[in-house]
Amino acid sequence: MDDVVKSLLERQLPKTPATPIVRPSREEAEAAVRTLLAWTGDDPTREGLRDTPARVVKAYEELFSGYKSDGQDVLARVFEEVQGYDDLILVRDIPFYSHCEHHMVPFVGKAHIAYYVGDEGVVGLSKLARLVDIYARRLQTQEALTAQIINAIDKHLRPRGAAVMLEAEHLCMSMRGVMKQGASTITNQFTGVFRDDPAEQARFLTLVRSK
Repeated sequence: MDDVVKSLLERQLPKTPATPIVRPSREEAEAAVRTLLAWTGDDPTREGLRDTPARVVKAYEELFSGYKSDGQDVLARVFEEVQGYDDLILVRDIPFYSHCEHHMVPFVGKAHIAYYVGDEGVVGLSKLARLVDIYARRLQTQEALTAQIINAIDKHLRPRGAAVMLEAEHLCMSMRGVMKQGASTITNQFTGVFRDDPAEQARFLTLVRSK
């Protein structure tokens, strides 16, 4: 069959569901850590490293706990009684840490989130911080993290508009590779009135920068 025709047919065929991820056991995870310790050139049986595999797996349970939740878990409860308030709500300087999915090295920064009250009402302010944690505590890129946060807000709160900005330092850039300490990466995304009106974007950025 001609390669071009074959390619076109493959595009039209329904895609098969992704193979479910089989999660290894704790014992298998600890064995993998021991293998990495030996690969570095150290002795995983020496006193200082003997319990390291168990400690690493326990730490990973916390560092990657975001896989156990999604945005609906924290944004499901909203408050409709806002006494007629329909303006901007902004929570800025939300600290977060995540891990680069390319090198499994941390990146650390702050999130700024704003939205205009919509038909669903408002959510508790602490829930926005928890929303950031849910998606940050996964293997990530900063771009994907930004999109996941704002998509969850749009889906579950249905605001008239939302804005998200992340500022972070990536250790995969500062402690390896080009080794440029102090460089920061900024990503932002807008929906609704923020996307449609540059003046709203400017207002958001001004409020984020004002101290």
